[in-house]
Amino acid sequence: MFLKPYIDHQTKYWNKKSSISLQNYLITEEPLSIFIEGRLYSAGMRTPGDELPLAAGLCLSKKIVDTADDFESLKFSINNNKSIVNITLKQSRKERVCNLYEKKELIDSPDSILISGSSIKELCKTVEPFNDATKISLKDALCCIENLDEYQPLRSKTGASHAACLYSENLELLSAAEDVGRHNAVDKVIGKLLLDGKLQRASIAALSSRVSAELAWKIARARIPVILAVSRPTSLAVELALHLDMTVSCLAKGSGLYVFCGADRLTACS
Repeated sequence: MFLKPYIDHQTKYWNKKSSISLQNYLITEEPLSIFIEGRLYSAGMRTPGDELPLAAGLCLSKKIVDTADDFESLKFSINNNKSIVNITLKQSRKERVCNLYEKKELIDSPDSILISGSSIKELCKTVEPFNDATKISLKDALCCIENLDEYQPLRSKTGASHAACLYSENLELLSAAEDVGRHNAVDKVIGKLLLDGKLQRASIAALSSRVSAELAWKIARARIPVILAVSRPTSLAVELALHLDMTVSCLAKGSGLYVFCGADRLTACS
């Protein structure tokens, strides 16, 4: 049995004059457990669908894998109403990163990447600063953000999902994903391309949410230099992006963009 990403729900609508009963939709939020080499690594909530890309994207952001070739296998199953992803790694990779997943207990959700101002410099030493020639016009950047609605069928039904889209430098849509959690949407969209062997083609990430340091890190690990978002970034996200020479931008009031760093990648015209 596979879970639906949304459910029907009988709702009462009220306004100042009357009330009516109507059918509405609620986004599904269900737990997913990710096991690596038989050990529970992650237990968190997500919207059903794209479980393997979600797990792959999480493994990339946590440095458990660098490429899809590091996986021996990824399998999704539902047993006793519990959704589980089981991951095995190639022996050579397992020996290198076993300390990253061999944990006796989950003190905090391992989906969360704990980033502080004092740790950013050390964290950024593990990722090469970007040295790319990516360019995007103001017009095209705005379109990437404004077109997010086209790739949010769950949001159109439920009003409760986050979306992420990845584009090539030529603005080809490479991948899109939705989830109740913004970090899950990013893991899913990155994981899809990672497993398809196409992640190196991605240059631009468009997000329906704000940009946290956690999301900026996930996108940096995927080697994507440009982040375009609906809402503003956090201070730590910008600090991290500055260290890595990334571009972070969001919608401004009216018809423009706020560019917080990496403005050299934005051009005035197409």
